[in-house]
Amino acid sequence: MKQIASQKDWIERARQVLPAGGFGNFDPHIVIREGRAARIWDEDGREYVDYLIGSGPMLLGHGHPEVLETVFETVSMGQTFFANNRWGIMLAEEICEAVPCIDQLRYVSSGGEADMYAMRLARAYTGRQKIIKFEGGYHGMSAEAQMSLAPERSVPFPEAIPDSAGISAKVAQDILVAPFNDISYLEMLLPKFQDEVAAIIVEPLQRIIPPVDGFLQYLREACDRYGILLIFDEIVTGFRLAYGGAQEYYGVTPDLCTLGKVIGGGFPLAAIGGRREIMDHFDKDKVGSQQWLMQIGTLSGNPVAAAAGYKSLEILRREGAYGQLRQTGQSIMEAIDRALGSVGVSYHIVGDPTLFDVLFCPEKPRHYRDTLKVNQQHAQIWNSCLRQKGVFKSPGKIYPCLALTEADLQHTTEAINQAALALGEAMG
Repeated sequence: MKQIASQKDWIERARQVLPAGGFGNFDPHIVIREGRAARIWDEDGREYVDYLIGSGPMLLGHGHPEVLETVFETVSMGQTFFANNRWGIMLAEEICEAVPCIDQLRYVSSGGEADMYAMRLARAYTGRQKIIKFEGGYHGMSAEAQMSLAPERSVPFPEAIPDSAGISAKVAQDILVAPFNDISYLEMLLPKFQDEVAAIIVEPLQRIIPPVDGFLQYLREACDRYGILLIFDEIVTGFRLAYGGAQEYYGVTPDLCTLGKVIGGGFPLAAIGGRREIMDHFDKDKVGSQQWLMQIGTLSGNPVAAAAGYKSLEILRREGAYGQLRQTGQSIMEAIDRALGSVGVSYHIVGDPTLFDVLFCPEKPRHYRDTLKVNQQHAQIWNSCLRQKGVFKSPGKIYPCLALTEADLQHTTEAINQAALALGEAMG
């Protein structure tokens, strides 16, 4: 009888063929075998309640039967075509109807591609070169996005520093970095560079840090004043904070937005969308060859991904879906608060009930540099204990999903209580 490889075996095999032993996404010391609903199992059969959910796309949970039925039906008709298909068109129609800023969209395969094209599109439309981004904001892996994502040293704003080797030093010349949630700094920065800035790109909910009252509204007004495009990176927040995304939830409409994760139903799919006159730069017949933005991708608009996304959005439109999601998230936040309230540790639960985490820091963070004050030892104890007790999450986020059951939440609460006890014991 052939012996089944253990997780240890898989980890060793990965080390031989993968740099650092992994895909570059997550802790390579765990290898996932399967997922069903809100649970996953590793290669040793250990079971976890899943709050990573693929880093966000599995809002319905793993293997939703209606999504799988649609996927099986679609894939039987062909995997991909590099041409228009009905599922891609129907999904585009639904997204344009749902998201306030989108008249038209273009598909790509990843959120990083979408953000890259959104910045390029803003430059094509405005004829300007500079992009303002916020320190700590994540916009994919392009050279522009890798500026001041998670800098290990603080430099004066608006200087941009690369977070990766291999990026041309010239890229920094066109990126201006500002602190998130700081209107007074932008009021100083924008007049100085107003004729050079093509766009401000922002995560409306930056990682898990919410915008302060009036911040997103200020960005909208300032962009209108200076002829700058406002880009919402809604890869994470799109169809999560609300059906129309963060722009619906916060009541601020950008000029462009990027979408990913949820719209692919667990398959590689993302999009750039916005006002028709801006999106016209993808149409050479309308803008001419000098203003045309070339965009080609082998799997862009893949029918299987589009079908999975279309069915996922249909399910999310059903009555009560977002109320359930928020109620679930709120119950987990309250469980954390109850467990940590008597431990005697500084902490803040940061984010939105649809996406949040606990940060062990003295003050509630308003921007990236505040997160550098997090007690990493406390965070390591907390996250390690949750993993040991069967709760699977990233080091900095909890993604609730609609597949969570009362049994899942009870298991989660028990793990939270145990993690709080472990933290208290470690503090003496």
